[in-house]
Amino acid sequence: MKLILIRHGETLWNKEGRIQGTSDIELSEAGIEQARRLALSLKDSEIYAIHASPLKRAYQTAEIINSFHQRKIEVHPELAEMDQGEFEGLTFKELMACEKEFLHRWIADPASVRMPRGESLTELQARAWQPIEKIIAGGENALVVAHNFTIAAILCRLRKISLSDFRSTCVDNASKTLIHIREGQAHIELMNDRSHLSAPDS
Repeated sequence: MKLILIRHGETLWNKEGRIQGTSDIELSEAGIEQARRLALSLKDSEIYAIHASPLKRAYQTAEIINSFHQRKIEVHPELAEMDQGEFEGLTFKELMACEKEFLHRWIADPASVRMPRGESLTELQARAWQPIEKIIAGGENALVVAHNFTIAAILCRLRKISLSDFRSTCVDNASKTLIHIREGQAHIELMNDRSHLSAPDS
C-alpha cells in the first residue's frame, strides 16, 4: 500500500513565526493556494481513503485535495498537532527570549520534555500512531493530512528511530511524503516534497 503524509498549507501564524499547536487557525490565502497546487499534483494518484486532523488548517487542506477524489474524509482527533500548552501563540523570538532554560532541555532531550501544560513528543506519538496503525492494517492507499510534529512523530515510528532524532523527520507546509508499506516494512520514497509549489499549472 501507499501512505501519503501531507502537512497542511500555510497559516498566518506560520508566516508570523508563532507557535501553533492545538490553536485552530485557518489556512491563509497563501495556504489555500499551496493546497490547490498540492491537490493538482495528487489528482491522478490512486487514493482510496483520506484521513485528517480535525484542526481547520488540516481539514481545509484535505478538502481541497479531496476535490479530485470525492472520498469521505475520516477525521481523527489523535492526528491533531502537539499541544504546546503555555507556548501557544508565542513567536519563536519571544520563546527564545523568555524560555532559554526550557529550550536547552528541549534541544538536549526532546523525546521526554513536556511542553508546560501541554504534551510531550512521546505522548503525541502514542496517540497519533493509533489511527495510523489502523490505516496501515486496512491495506489500501491512503492520504493523511496532519501537522509538523504529528508527522515527525509518525515518521520516527515508521523509520524505527528515536524521537530524539525527530528533527530529521520534520516537514514543511504543503509538503508530501510518500511511503510504501510492504510486508509490514515502511520504505520512504519521497520525503518533504514541495516541488509542486513551483510547478506551472497544468
